[in-house]
Amino acid sequence: MSLSIDEESRVIEMAWEDRTPFEAIERQFSMNESDVIKFMRYSLKPRSFKLWRERVTGRATKHTQLRSQDVSRSHCPTQYKHR
Repeated sequence: MSLSIDEESRVIEMAWEDRTPFEAIERQFSMNESDVIKFMRYSLKPRSFKLWRERVTGRATKHTQLRSQDVSRSHCPTQYKHR
């Protein structure tokens, strides 16, 4: 799969976001969780990849089925607001 630079940047951003589940990345970019992990491994510096893996491993909000019903959106209410 070939992604544009903007799409690659968006995948990285979505992967780092706590509330964006892997399923959302799969719907938008046709990359399942293992594809995202491979992509991140090759796109990030080794230390950044390690930090990302530590952050997302076991995080319930990264998987739709494990999320609390209280989490109904992929970003916090103040994110993406113009200031």
